[in-house]
Amino acid sequence: MLNEMMHRPVVMPEIVEFMRKAQQGFPGVLGEIEAYANERGIPVVPHETAKFIDFFCASVQPTDILEIGTAIGFSASLMAQHLQTDGHLTTIDRYALMYDRAKENFKKMGLEERVTLIEGDAANVLPTLEANAYDLVFMDSAKAKYIEFYPECMRVLRKGGVLIIDDVFQAGTILEDEANIPKRVRKIHRKLNELMDTVLNDPIHRSCLVPLGDGILMVRKEAE
Repeated sequence: MLNEMMHRPVVMPEIVEFMRKAQQGFPGVLGEIEAYANERGIPVVPHETAKFIDFFCASVQPTDILEIGTAIGFSASLMAQHLQTDGHLTTIDRYALMYDRAKENFKKMGLEERVTLIEGDAANVLPTLEANAYDLVFMDSAKAKYIEFYPECMRVLRKGGVLIIDDVFQAGTILEDEANIPKRVRKIHRKLNELMDTVLNDPIHRSCLVPLGDGILMVRKEAE
């Protein structure tokens, strides 16, 4: 469960250190969840990415959020704080251990009524979700599956909604020739490059790359 990419950021280490220490921590239970994950190497978004997502969600105040990859519920709890009064967040994870820990953390956060946790493989769950149902989708799961999940994410996203995809740079190694990539991660390398080609060359939807953590790819749905 160690999140090795958190310790291989894509910008100079001094800047990363500054972003992680200069920006205030999260108060209360949310800060405790973040600390718990970091102390144990549980793969949650690094602090600089969390602060960006916090700022973004506070600005757009989404009504319906979908998350793919719950872990222990840190990012879901972070985003759910900014839901509109009648808003709801749905999150998917296939690991039973993560499911149980996330459920406990949502209870501690007082979010039981605002979060639906689905235990299952996103490949099976996503096609069952209603089209145009979410104004924010956050994907932080199996990197090799991103390109497979991408069309479904765009299908369930409302026009004007935003898809945030985490960990797209693999510490910058996606820029390297595949022959130089260890065999165990070549599929991830290939699939992330396929995702980049698909999204960045799309003439319809607006997209941007943000060099926080291990890289964020953001897509705004401009048309059906």
